[in-house]
This record gives sequence, C-alpha cells and structure tokens, in this order.
Amino acid sequence: MEVDFIFKIAAVGILVAVLNQVLIRAGSEEQAMMTTPAGPVVVMLMVLEKISELFTRVIELFGL
Repeated sequence: MEVDFIFKIAAVGILVAVLNQVLIRAGSEEQAMMTTPAGPVVVMLMVLEKISELFTRVIELFGL
C-alpha cells in the first residue's frame, strides 16, 4: 500500500475535524453533524477504489 494513500486518509480526517469545529463555533450544529459521517463515506469510497484495483490485478494475474 502506498504511503500517500494513508496520508490522504489522514488528511480527510483532519479536514472533517476542523470543518466540524468551525461549523460548531459558527452555530451551525446541524451542518456540523452532517459533515461528521461524510468523512468516513469519502474514505470508504477511496478504499473501495483500491479494492477494485486489487480484484482487477488478481483477475489479470490468474487469467480469469
């Protein structure tokens, strides 16, 4: 696994945490609550793309 992929996941987490705090301080608690589950969803989509690449490589490797 590439190190930059791990850094991208960490960046998403930091961005969501900062955005959550900014929205809470601005008085938009409802929007802050909506950004919190958005972070894991984005990370899951990133991981899903990597899993898709893995399956493609396995299929190519075994000639299925």
